[in-house]
Amino acid sequence: MNEKMTTEEIQLVAFTIILHSGNAKTKTHQAFKAMREANFTLANQLLEEANDEILQAHKSQTELLQSYANGKKIEMEIIMVHAQDHLMTTMTLREMAIEMAYLYMQLNSVTNNVRG
Repeated sequence: MNEKMTTEEIQLVAFTIILHSGNAKTKTHQAFKAMREANFTLANQLLEEANDEILQAHKSQTELLQSYANGKKIEMEIIMVHAQDHLMTTMTLREMAIEMAYLYMQLNSVTNNVRG
């Protein structure tokens, strides 16, 4: 098998990655807002939804890698570079948000104890 992946196929994968990672980024920013409002249940729900979107983006990325591993020639498109960058940045943002959620919960607990 020495097929070549078409430009359109590569672009479709790239846009799918961008779509889902963009959705995840939006959910993560919504989670930050919920954290600031001490709505940790909502924040955790949004971070889970962000993770679901990241998994969808990752699935598209994995399918591309499997095609490559099976012998399909894939010429790199600039849109794919952008998609990969978008996904990795969003994954890092979500990981930081998880850490921030912990800090916000600790801060909320300390603040409540001081007031209490």
